[in-house]
Amino acid sequence: MIFTEIPTTRPLTPLLDQVVLPQDLQAFEREQLDQLAAELRAFLLYTVGQTGGHFGAGLGVVELTIALHYVLQLPEDRLVWDVGHQAYPHKILTGRREFMHTLRQKGGLKGFPSRSESPYDAFGVGHSSTSISAALGMALALALQGKKQHAVAVIGDGAMTAGMAFEALNHAAHCRANLLVVLNDNRMSISENVGGLSNYFARIWSSRTYNALRESGKKVLENMPSAMSFARKTEEHMKGLVSPGTLFEELGFNYIGPINGHDLQKVIDYLLRIKDLSGPQLLHVVTQKGKGFKPAEDDPVGYHALNKLERLKTKGGELVDERVKERSACDTHILEALKLGKKQKYSNVFGQWLCEMAGEDERIVGITPAMCEGSGMVTFAKAFADRYFDVAIAEQHCVTLAAGMACEGLKPVVAIYSTFLQRAYDQLIHDVALQNLDVLFAIDRAGLVGQDGPTHAGSFDISYLRCIPNMVVMTPSNELECRNMLYTGYLYPGPAAVRYPRGEGIGALSDKLDNAMRQLVIGKAIVRRRGKVVALLAFGSMVNVALKAAHIMGASVVDMRFVKPLDESVILNMVATHDLLVTVEENAVTGGAGSVVNEFLVEHACLSPCMNLGLPDAFVEHGTPEEMLAECGLTAEQIVETITNRLYLMQVGHTAGEVLV
Repeated sequence: MIFTEIPTTRPLTPLLDQVVLPQDLQAFEREQLDQLAAELRAFLLYTVGQTGGHFGAGLGVVELTIALHYVLQLPEDRLVWDVGHQAYPHKILTGRREFMHTLRQKGGLKGFPSRSESPYDAFGVGHSSTSISAALGMALALALQGKKQHAVAVIGDGAMTAGMAFEALNHAAHCRANLLVVLNDNRMSISENVGGLSNYFARIWSSRTYNALRESGKKVLENMPSAMSFARKTEEHMKGLVSPGTLFEELGFNYIGPINGHDLQKVIDYLLRIKDLSGPQLLHVVTQKGKGFKPAEDDPVGYHALNKLERLKTKGGELVDERVKERSACDTHILEALKLGKKQKYSNVFGQWLCEMAGEDERIVGITPAMCEGSGMVTFAKAFADRYFDVAIAEQHCVTLAAGMACEGLKPVVAIYSTFLQRAYDQLIHDVALQNLDVLFAIDRAGLVGQDGPTHAGSFDISYLRCIPNMVVMTPSNELECRNMLYTGYLYPGPAAVRYPRGEGIGALSDKLDNAMRQLVIGKAIVRRRGKVVALLAFGSMVNVALKAAHIMGASVVDMRFVKPLDESVILNMVATHDLLVTVEENAVTGGAGSVVNEFLVEHACLSPCMNLGLPDAFVEHGTPEEMLAECGLTAEQIVETITNRLYLMQVGHTAGEVLV
């Protein structure tokens, strides 16, 4: 069945309703499983429509998921999903069906597999290309303990582009581990003529007879090098004619496929044949991303994830989306007397800036590790195709590639998410900063990111960037500041980073405003509001929140702009004119921007009280951005309450001191 719209009412799922745990699949006849797949796909469409979340990948692995749960004995066998975008059907079949309406909601199911959520989630994931390494570790540990359980990794063709995946493949072959890797390839189709021939050989390669003959033949030919070489080359050439598996065979895997991943009965047959074979096995399964939902089949990139469907209500005869909210009146403090324009996504601001600058300077190149759409680079990729480099999921290579380009006089701009830059930390330090190379990092998704949770939150970039010599670290508080900081980083002759949040700004770019790019003075802050007693030193996304808090309590607000270098003069001025300094940031307090201020105060023997507000020393679980900020005590009202309590304690302490004297 092909859907053209997301179901708005729960579909009838009589077979699926009988499945509480994977063991319940054994009660069905094999022929019933196809109907179960149809019901699972319909239910998945309905639930993701209610909650939002990753969409296309899960639709594409419905049959594969049922087959794996039918053949394996979970949770005794170990099943590791790479990234986890495709794991929603797995959650539905492992005791979480009736909780899917809580997916990615605060206190509800996580958007990715998590060991703390279910024993059926063998490994917690979120970043790509980790599944083979994790499953290999499990396979080796099981073997050392004399256990016979299976270890299976399911990895997509995109995740297979990362070097880490090939490091694991290489090690698995070296160890001759009993590991099954399922390559879920959703970027190619199976034509009937090639499909029939490849399926024929796939049946042969997965059979016990073939593998037994293969091993016995090797033993017979071990003392006959020329015959052994001939037999091996003959087999390789035969496989090379009908499949892309020669690469995996060269690495030491027994390659099987490609097979149609939507032919449930065939997938089950292959898994039954393969699961007890010894040594590393790779099953190549071809699927269609977004399978069963026509819009997602036609546009798999656009339907990678889905926003929650919102009910529309009538107001004055017009349909009004309930998600639309009025902008707070306090936002006007950001640009003071200037009228605000339409809010823009920071990723779009970056993409527009990059195109403008590339048109002016042919030295500019844009590099991203498979984040073209998310980073706002689609237009740049089309307009400047010869200067656009998508290196796939290879963050380490991405950063060092930029370093090499900078050595030859280019100006690389690396567009990367905060959470993914963590994967290239060594390259950032040794290949870029140590050599003081001219690379600009446009760091998206800084701070909390909402429903994707802690695996995707940019909670640590200030902490891990500000300790690196030669780095300039900037934190824009609105879209116009972001443009200016990107421009400043472009002009700066060394490594510079601009970290900005996910989603929209406050509307600081408008046709009615002067949006011309201006070079900022490196390390110069701006006093946004003058008050008394308390000075809020705010960084990036927290400037607007700090302004709202200051509006309530009459405090001063400094938009610090730069984490490194720090505006030391403005801090000394605030120390001299206020009783309490309060730093506010959407980054871990530990080692963050507040720590920079503390270190400066200690270095200059400043005795002024200072408190640091930011993300706690914990992984903040998923929820809406507003809920997550509230959990961290970072709403305007919570900030006012925290500061008021501190001022009270300061007053009590002062009075007690007078009494003691």
